[in-house]
Amino acid sequence: MSAEARHWLMKSEEDVYSIEDLRRDGVTPWTGIRNYEARNHMRDRMQPGDLILYYHSNASPPGVAGIARVASEAYADPEQFDEASAYHDPKATHEKPRWMLVDVEFVKAFPKLVPLGDIREHPELRDMVLVKRMRLSVQPVTPEEFEIIRALGEES
Repeated sequence: MSAEARHWLMKSEEDVYSIEDLRRDGVTPWTGIRNYEARNHMRDRMQPGDLILYYHSNASPPGVAGIARVASEAYADPEQFDEASAYHDPKATHEKPRWMLVDVEFVKAFPKLVPLGDIREHPELRDMVLVKRMRLSVQPVTPEEFEIIRALGEES
């Protein structure tokens, strides 16, 4: 991890691709992002080695399930070119792709989920992007926020 490594939170629906799916696969391309701000984070700011809080959205309760790591530089999401994909974008070309992704690798699953409710109630996390802008699926996290959530997740 470089001195300039950043920290992130990435959301996945637990029933679509959980932390356990990532553990099984080891590494996966983070396909299907169709929000420009999230894309820009992956394209312009993420770098291999950056750590990720892996968040289960649409879960009961939603929360951070573990840690992953950025495993590649950004590259074109192949689903934008696939007419059979739900993520196809007819305006995207191989010469000018519109949607980018990074590969994400498993680091660890927490012994217990850190529920969103606990994150919201923690005074040092009240300014987190997760609390302020719930719908953003790829978002920056400060090193302090990352360490607080890691500590909460590693408690037995």
